[in-house]
Amino acid sequence: MPGSVFVPSGAADREAATGARPSSPASAPPPWDGLFLSLLGPFRLEAGGREIRLPIGAQRIMALLALQGRMSRSRLAGTLWPDSTEDRARACLRTSLWRANQAVPGVVTVTATTAGLSDVLTADVQHLVREARDAWHDGPTPAVQPCCMPGDVRELLPDWDDEWLNADRERMRQLQIHLQEELAEQLTCEGRYGLALEVALATLRLDVTRESAHRAVIRVHLAEGNISEARRAYATCQRVLREELGVRPTPVTAQILA
Repeated sequence: MPGSVFVPSGAADREAATGARPSSPASAPPPWDGLFLSLLGPFRLEAGGREIRLPIGAQRIMALLALQGRMSRSRLAGTLWPDSTEDRARACLRTSLWRANQAVPGVVTVTATTAGLSDVLTADVQHLVREARDAWHDGPTPAVQPCCMPGDVRELLPDWDDEWLNADRERMRQLQIHLQEELAEQLTCEGRYGLALEVALATLRLDVTRESAHRAVIRVHLAEGNISEARRAYATCQRVLREELGVRPTPVTAQILA
């Protein structure tokens, strides 16, 4: 396929079967600048503007390292192949590391005990985490940008069913929603009420029981001077929480209209 790089698997399959370790280009520097790994949505690795197509084992290694950082090889093998024997898991790990570095030499840096992604590679999940930390550390600033279209949260590797992804999947979802709420607050402070309300309402549609999203809507109405709209939004919050969860709004929400 034009524009893609394919990785031969025969040698690696023989290695996994025999336990022999093939020579690995792990120590070589990556041959391209602009290595980019996308995990929000389907897995996609790009190098030099070209898609690199990897076997699933190599994909899983890169995804786990992008989400959790450098880790020991034993933990990496145990996480990705929990139902295999220790020897088999280590053999699968060697195979997958070899395949990843065959496709892009040096994309995974390996020592005798650890593995991690090359510093040349950037990943969308790492960018999302940095963006969220910057926003929460500095407070609302014009630098905060929507990580995706308002109301659209990109799921982490939606086609994968690995259990080790569950916690990070929810983490990425929450980060995206919080950033959208932060953006609504920023736009409100800037007086851009129409766009702020669009972002707040779109965020609320993601989860109608999310009280912080209701608060964002109420704050926009109050900032714009629309008291009746704010009271209507609060009444909607009361009704939804009562019908869906059987609870009242928290004092934090109630005090906004006090």
